[in-house]
Amino acid sequence: MSPADWEPRFSDNRLGLFQWAIVAVFLILLSGFWRLQILRPDYYNRLAEQNYLKNLPIPAPRGRILDREGRVLVDNYPSFSIIGQWDSRKDLKEHLAGIAQGFGIDPQELRSRLESSEVRSPYAPIVLRENATHSDIAFLESHRREYPELDLISVPRRLYLPEGYAAHLLGYVGEISENDLDRAEWALLRPGALVGKSGLEREYDDILRGKDGARRVVVDNLGREAAVLDEELPTPGTDLQLTVDADLQAIAEAGFQGDQGALVALDPRTGAVLALVSRPSFDPNLFATGISRDQWAALINDPSLPLLNRAIQAQLAPGSIYKVLMATAGLEAGTLDSSTEYYCPGGATFYGRRFKCWQAKGHGRVEVHRALGQSCDVFFYNVGKELGIDRMAEYSARFGLGRITGIDLPNEQAGTLPSPAWKEKLFQEKWYAGETISVAIGQGALTVTPVQVAYSVGGIASGGSFAKPRLVLPVPAAGSNHAFSPAAMVRVPLSEATVAIVTDGMYGVVNEGGTGARAKVVGLDIGGKTGTAQVASNQLVRSGSSESDLRDNAWFVAVAPRRNPEIAVAVLYQSGEHGSLAAPLARDVIKGYFDKKQGIPLQPRLATQTAAPPKAAIAPPRIPSEG
Repeated sequence: MSPADWEPRFSDNRLGLFQWAIVAVFLILLSGFWRLQILRPDYYNRLAEQNYLKNLPIPAPRGRILDREGRVLVDNYPSFSIIGQWDSRKDLKEHLAGIAQGFGIDPQELRSRLESSEVRSPYAPIVLRENATHSDIAFLESHRREYPELDLISVPRRLYLPEGYAAHLLGYVGEISENDLDRAEWALLRPGALVGKSGLEREYDDILRGKDGARRVVVDNLGREAAVLDEELPTPGTDLQLTVDADLQAIAEAGFQGDQGALVALDPRTGAVLALVSRPSFDPNLFATGISRDQWAALINDPSLPLLNRAIQAQLAPGSIYKVLMATAGLEAGTLDSSTEYYCPGGATFYGRRFKCWQAKGHGRVEVHRALGQSCDVFFYNVGKELGIDRMAEYSARFGLGRITGIDLPNEQAGTLPSPAWKEKLFQEKWYAGETISVAIGQGALTVTPVQVAYSVGGIASGGSFAKPRLVLPVPAAGSNHAFSPAAMVRVPLSEATVAIVTDGMYGVVNEGGTGARAKVVGLDIGGKTGTAQVASNQLVRSGSSESDLRDNAWFVAVAPRRNPEIAVAVLYQSGEHGSLAAPLARDVIKGYFDKKQGIPLQPRLATQTAAPPKAAIAPPRIPSEG
């Protein structure tokens, strides 16, 4: 056979293998196509784009918080944060040790943040370093080639006033936690977002917090921004204007100095809170820049409880300030009138037990006016006996005790309003008649908060009109959870005679040689009531304990003018022992209020100067003084 007649021949086996090889290659190509184009197209598109495109968030500035005259109490200042891109998470994990060392971050903390972000928000940038310093930025810029997954963004930070000024009132912001992300209101936020954690920052977070923006940029081979493709600007949060007067707040803050206590000043006509103080305080700027574990531990382990908002959360026996409510209840119930007299020899026996008056030598024969002025215990023991615990509880509830006032701050406490039903439900025990005598002078199981005291006594002096306390002036609130409306009023019918007798008695406390003489201001119609409340039994005190926290708490509540007041002030001076020590604090705030009304300039003892911001990459501006 000639060569021309030769034909190439393949065995059937070889031909079959060749065909199957072609099929396998085709299937591999097809599966790759499936992964790229159908199964995970977004993922691979992003991997491709990350070589030249990056998406950077633009955090929105929170709304400022202003006082009633427009002066800035909380502002923002510019800072930098260092973030890691979601699509470089593998690189982030590989580079974690070097990044942690370069920025001085605990590697375990960085790993936890990375894992949390991976679960919660796998496509969002991860905040690795807040409030970056010059050295942090220098490290980033000098290691761009090693860590191209890192970026620098500008972030507005909160700036609060110094010395813990109004810290419990204003609150603070912090990074959203794992538990926070489970809340419906914050479910759409990304890990690392800043939200209100306490005070007004928490209560009005939905108004103060704006909407973040974003921009898409082209980057060079070192990850540096070369051009902006598109940009969505952030929507700033809404400013919040308060009912609080910064001058009165400063006077109230200075009055406590290093002591523990609280003060609430409000306008009983509208419920507008003019000042709200809790001491000791804390520095909210610690939280704005990321509080350390040691700093947090120091705060929560401090025995003086600096994070406790005593103005709305301190539930303590009111002592003799409760006699204002007792007198009102007795007059309204008809068990007492202006001529009713009781003899006080320094004590009295009820139900087989001797109850002492604070004045050991006694007050002699006293009627309601003098009993209020001199705070005679024996008189009010008898008022309580005639009323009985059920009517005492009924009237106290009408006047606002035993429930929250509804002030627009989170975690307000209700106090305790004892009654036979309350004791049976809580302790499965019956009520003893002798307990009524103790409650009649504000002792026993009765507890109140300072804001309740201002609300209650202010409402009685206003003729039975109780305005819900509020801290914010009406503002546009489209889409907000808060409905800003005129003052919510609770009206309790009180006779004019009752109001006149009680408020005249309170006037006597301050102006007629009563126990609150230190609150007197010449030319001002001020009525008040002192209170001293035990925090330990007489037996324990007599045992010789030197613990300062066993000393009696001092209370003072004042209104001005005495009827239909423009201002009501409640002061709690913990371990102050005598209500007369709390009276000057109320006096100073009331005098400041009327001085301002007359155009007399105030000179507060605590200057409301701007806090020095933390050392950051950009020097932030000072908080302006408006109005």
